[in-house]
Amino acid sequence: MDAVVKTAIPVVFVSDVPTSAAFFRDKLGFIIDFLHGDPPFYASVSRDAARLHLRFVHEPVISIDAREREGALLSAFLEVDNIKGLFGEYEAARVTFAQPLRKEPWGASGFTVLDPDGNSIYFAGSRTNHA
Repeated sequence: MDAVVKTAIPVVFVSDVPTSAAFFRDKLGFIIDFLHGDPPFYASVSRDAARLHLRFVHEPVISIDAREREGALLSAFLEVDNIKGLFGEYEAARVTFAQPLRKEPWGASGFTVLDPDGNSIYFAGSRTNHA
């Protein structure tokens, strides 16, 4: 039997796991699957079929200078069925966008959200379903 890779789970490095998990829950509509440790240093959040892990770090993994120099250095890329609907949901929740909804050169539409640590989380509609 051939091995099958089933999924990938991005790990987002954060300075405060409970605060980050609450942001994903309260602003982005994720659920907190678990918080691990006392105090928590690792967590899982999910929304529908997407899952992200959050890991505590003492200092940013990507420097502010590198973020400014390189532009959006994505921590996670999530594909969405109704990108316009999700963008509207996040606008209503007053989420901070690093990039508002736009049509990308490769044919999809997407937007980038910043988490409390400045990590860029990209939400993209599929190329075949732009709505």
